[in-house]
Amino acid sequence: MERESRLPRWLRRGAREAAAGAAAARVREELLLAAAEAGFPLAPAAHPDDYGCSCERIGCPTPGRHPVSLAWQTQATTDRDQVLRWLHGAPEANFVTATGRAHDVLDVPAAAGRAALERLSAEGTEVGPVAVVDDRMLFFTATRGTPDDEDEWWPCELDCHPETLDEHPGLRWHCRGSYVLVPPSRTPGATAATGVRWLYGPERPLPEPLSLLEALTDASAGLPAEDEEEPAGTSAWPTRR
Repeated sequence: MERESRLPRWLRRGAREAAAGAAAARVREELLLAAAEAGFPLAPAAHPDDYGCSCERIGCPTPGRHPVSLAWQTQATTDRDQVLRWLHGAPEANFVTATGRAHDVLDVPAAAGRAALERLSAEGTEVGPVAVVDDRMLFFTATRGTPDDEDEWWPCELDCHPETLDEHPGLRWHCRGSYVLVPPSRTPGATAATGVRWLYGPERPLPEPLSLLEALTDASAGLPAEDEEEPAGTSAWPTRR
């Protein structure tokens, strides 16, 4: 029997890979547009380059986890056409959402997030969108915005200065001046199954943060020391300014 030429097999494999890539691009586009349509202001972010960062900063402290531009707060938008322009212009880019405008984010270790979800479910408390980023879980909530009394409000700079993230291993409250990655972003070493992904999507209503705060705080405080590894004397809360 005449052996099949390797060329047709190579062509078929290439066609399958191209189709898979196109499907992944469509899913990526749909996820980002869904976040924008839900009111999450988006801005392009760096992406992993092997185990480094596309920003090419030597020793980047958070590869693939920070905005591309220093003007990310003014760039962040829900405009569909602008998001598509960014996405088509830089198909590998991650995206962040600016917090404190349409939503806040309560960010906890994944183990604490899972424990809190069990408690909230048992209590019948509705949670909103929830995303998983490596070993962290992000709970999207309504924002406190900018209260008339500035003494009742604080800005959050935990992610504005990535070098300080390790100082806040417990609960982080991302409000004005901060950002988080949104699905389907990638982090160094992550696979499609372990990258930034939605546990509950952005179509869910945003709950008030105080309805989740006690469960998340208790779950974070109850983590074993080896899981949380919080330095002595370090507060998990943003500093009031």
